[in-house]
Amino acid sequence: MSDEQLLLIGQILAPFGVQGQLKVRGLTDRPDYIARHVKRLTLQVGKQRTQYTMVRLHEHKPGQLVLTLEGVTSREAAEDLRGAEIYIHESEAAPLANDEYFIHQLIGLKVVTVAAQDVGTVREVLTTGAGEILVITRPGQPDALVPMVHTFINRLDLAAGVVVIDPIEGLL
Repeated sequence: MSDEQLLLIGQILAPFGVQGQLKVRGLTDRPDYIARHVKRLTLQVGKQRTQYTMVRLHEHKPGQLVLTLEGVTSREAAEDLRGAEIYIHESEAAPLANDEYFIHQLIGLKVVTVAAQDVGTVREVLTTGAGEILVITRPGQPDALVPMVHTFINRLDLAAGVVVIDPIEGLL
């Protein structure tokens, strides 16, 4: 397997039916793109990764997908994959708009204010119902939580490795 970045796109919840289909919690906003353009998936159970060929992927209801994999033809075989995480290679993901980023690209970015004050480093990105939140590690202080909205994010420059924020009083 190549060292290319793998992107988590879903997790297998349970078998779906008796012919090996899988109920999947989708973690992508573009399952239609994946269904049309991706053929190979990497499933990870524990530390074990295995590649599968995707036969079909469709939306069952919002946030829930049904996946058919080559070679998984019984409910028992599907049951063995319960809990597996589903990955694709980053190169196979839907193209991003100019203001879109993969979460892994944000981890480790330096965070400064518009006044050029060092704030810290992005340690994690939380995904909530309202959007994403940057968790910023600050030396000698508690982590700061900054919503990924234009009100607070002044500039995000991956090439320079920096996020410039415009915090309101009390945010930090």
